[in-house]
Amino acid sequence: MTDIDIKVDETVDITDVNCPVTFVKTKVALEELDEGQILQVHLNSGEPVQNVPRSVKEEGHEVLRLDDNGDGTFELYIKKVGE
Repeated sequence: MTDIDIKVDETVDITDVNCPVTFVKTKVALEELDEGQILQVHLNSGEPVQNVPRSVKEEGHEVLRLDDNGDGTFELYIKKVGE
């Protein structure tokens, strides 16, 4: 991934829930944003990091970056597309 600065509009931590609730919480957070805004999602490795980015793309949103924190968690940056 490229090293770019991303202005985050909202952050959601889904490390305390399991699939499929991880995507549900992400989707609800995206619904609160305006088109073009950025959501940062703090998520666990395993199913969440495999499924949430894929599901977000399927919903039509843009995954900007996925960063490995090195501790079993990741930061996912999503740009909301459409209303």
